[in-house]
Amino acid sequence: MTTSLSPEGTVTATAALGTLIRGHRLRIGLTQQELADLSTISVRAIRDLEKGKAQRPRADTIRLIADGLRLGPRARTALEDAVRRGHRGGVGPRPFTAERPAPPVPLHPLIERDAEATVLTEELRSGAERLITVVGLSGVGKTRLALEAAARLHDAGFPVLWHTAPGAVADCLPPCDDRFAALAADCAAYLHGDGRSDLAPELSGALGDRAVLLVLDGVDTALLDFHRLTRLLRELPALRLLVTADDPWNVPGERLFLLSPLEAPDPSDGIRPDAPAARFLLSRLRHVRPDIVPDDRVLADIAWVGHRLDGHPLALSAAASWLTVCDLATLRDIVESDPAPLLDHLADGPSGSRLRERVARTLSALPEAHRQLIGTLCAAGEDEFVLEDVVRLTGMPLPHCGRTVRDLLVSGVIRAGTGGDRSAFRVLRVVRAVAAGSTATSTGVRTPAR
Repeated sequence: MTTSLSPEGTVTATAALGTLIRGHRLRIGLTQQELADLSTISVRAIRDLEKGKAQRPRADTIRLIADGLRLGPRARTALEDAVRRGHRGGVGPRPFTAERPAPPVPLHPLIERDAEATVLTEELRSGAERLITVVGLSGVGKTRLALEAAARLHDAGFPVLWHTAPGAVADCLPPCDDRFAALAADCAAYLHGDGRSDLAPELSGALGDRAVLLVLDGVDTALLDFHRLTRLLRELPALRLLVTADDPWNVPGERLFLLSPLEAPDPSDGIRPDAPAARFLLSRLRHVRPDIVPDDRVLADIAWVGHRLDGHPLALSAAASWLTVCDLATLRDIVESDPAPLLDHLADGPSGSRLRERVARTLSALPEAHRQLIGTLCAAGEDEFVLEDVVRLTGMPLPHCGRTVRDLLVSGVIRAGTGGDRSAFRVLRVVRAVAAGSTATSTGVRTPAR
């Protein structure tokens, strides 16, 4: 039995056909006038088709447009199927056009990252940046920041396609719509050089002309295909790509967003209960010990623990879990003497956050000369160093040392100092602890002499 379309169904079906035509046209770089010349169809007819105004296009019209677009058999069949769905009542997969896929739901609230989230959201929303890669040491909060930016953009009307790489830590509840998850996985496969080559028309047909955010969380940027990205960005002018990774992609047009640990000022200069690391740690401590009263002594201990762990969020969370077996004063004493044992989160077990393993992997991926410099800096015992110290320790020219320091900043194993008149840096104590331990030794990182 043939079922006629409702007016709403007719609009949806013709809109899907129009976005397919437009997607194919943009893919090969044609204007509407050029397609009209090639297909012998008027510019006005093509414009009406792309806008979804032509509700019952003739088969000959679609055939001529397919000829003008030089479509292969598969793409031509998809175009003809879209026409048949419009004539017969929309038989086939339910179109996505009226829907807006949402990002995953985070498991924890965002604490002290509002400034970073605001900048990231605005750059993607405005289109000032179309490719942003968030980098930083493992556990610093890259995924949580991406979730916040994606949620804000979704609230602003963006469809969000989210893909978490296999093996990446997914601290969130995945979206429940398998169709959009499959579409995000297709996008990831395409950018890895696999999968289908006609992805842009499907994205255009599924999501229309709206600005779209695609998130690739925890990917290895070395495996991504820049030429395919270029093609996708050209064919889908409203697409934005947000990547979280350990290393930058280092491709033209990439906006590198370095995520540092939370600010954790030296308590010797005065206790700051409002410091981001202190506020974050207090929130985690209250999860374990809700009876904690933030008096002056507690706030002082929190400030010292936050400072000694450099405001690294995952290290702070791991340290907070130890309050199930010790008091806060004891926790501070352990951090002061040797923070390495506190890197294991008591609630996670052997298969939990794996902070040691992840930091060790970052260290082992550094060039040998960079690892030697880290070992030398750790052995020196100084909290901070400046660029001139790197020149002195390595004997290399200033430009080479500048690039080395930048590489270490991007990898997240050092952070810039937050005070003083000179540009100073420090090796994170999480990194020092791992570099001095057996895990780092087994991965090829030199243990500095004591």
